[in-house]
Amino acid sequence: MSKIRITQVRSMIGRPGDQKRTLAALGLGKINRSVEINVNPALEGMIRKVDHLVKIEEI
Repeated sequence: MSKIRITQVRSMIGRPGDQKRTLAALGLGKINRSVEINVNPALEGMIRKVDHLVKIEEI
């Protein structure tokens, strides 16, 4: 599995509840907060759901 860094770049204010819960499950919630995770199919789906709110970098 590859490792990626996800950084939140847009606010979750005004977003649907499912997107807010997805960001919280990824460990995000504030702008410029980053997490490093190992990618698996479940996390790929979560990232795809909020890809307009985050920046993704391969490590």
